[in-house]
Amino acid sequence: MNKFQYIQAQSVADALSRLGDDFNSAKIWAGGLDLIGEMKEYLIEPQTVVSISRLEELKGIQDTGGSLKIGAVTPLSDIAHHETVRQQYTVLAQAAASVGSPQIRHVGTLGGNLCQRPRCWYYRDEQIECLKKGGSMCYSLTGRNAYHAILGGGPCFIVHPSDCAPALIALEAKITIQGMDGARQIPLEEFFVSPQVNWLRENILKPRELVTEIEIPVTAAKSTYIKFREREGFDWALASVAAALEFQGTACAKASVVLGGVAPIPWRAKKTEAFLVGKEITGDAARQAGELAVDGAFPLSDNTEKVDITKAIVQQAVLSLKPGTTAVETPLVY
Repeated sequence: MNKFQYIQAQSVADALSRLGDDFNSAKIWAGGLDLIGEMKEYLIEPQTVVSISRLEELKGIQDTGGSLKIGAVTPLSDIAHHETVRQQYTVLAQAAASVGSPQIRHVGTLGGNLCQRPRCWYYRDEQIECLKKGGSMCYSLTGRNAYHAILGGGPCFIVHPSDCAPALIALEAKITIQGMDGARQIPLEEFFVSPQVNWLRENILKPRELVTEIEIPVTAAKSTYIKFREREGFDWALASVAAALEFQGTACAKASVVLGGVAPIPWRAKKTEAFLVGKEITGDAARQAGELAVDGAFPLSDNTEKVDITKAIVQQAVLSLKPGTTAVETPLVY
């Protein structure tokens, strides 16, 4: 790791003023988990690291009555434990509880989870100049690609690593971005950028901007997050689904189904959503919902199993939200 200047920001304005006009000269430190990994692997070599970890204005969970506001530097463990989140925004509590290990959840932040860089082994190898690092090709297309995209891939086949992003998109959350000229709020779904738009970036943040807050509207939806991973401990999703369904009687009136671990961005299963509206949740309807979730999938040579895994977890999620079904208890994590 190269030497760098470490600055403890005194305010959001102070942090922004310390950033440069490009993405490489200065980096924001919140929990620092992904940042330190990238620096140790020489993927980035910033001259300045600006810490926002002590900014109380960016921490905490506030129930306003009309929405739930969560500061970007709020630890994931706080979100997983918060009673309002667990009861009313279950999908988010479950997603936060599934991240990493207890130690990581106590340090890792919501903003960091949304902004983390991909875990692709070609990108993470300092010896490989892949497309995402300014090279000429994505090695996953013809190389080892068991963990890569089956939906929305090309020209880069990364998968987005965040657990909280699919959950928040399913809840129709908005994200607040602060810049030198003020703040703007947009739907979180519009925050992420596919490689087909810009393969060097994963989100729309500009130099001298940072994420300050997430806001979730009040919802009547039942929701759940299911994450399939190779080991129960610290691991990223091989495939995941965040589902939020609203009902009129026993029929689905509104559906949000967002996939994780299968595409370069959190992937909205629009055909599944459209299919579920107006339907009674039966075993056959859930099975069809799973099939539609992977319609148009393009598996690579080593990841065809992701298609069947995704079908299965979508089916499981939909069935678990059927009216009259006992909700899955969000596990307490420490």
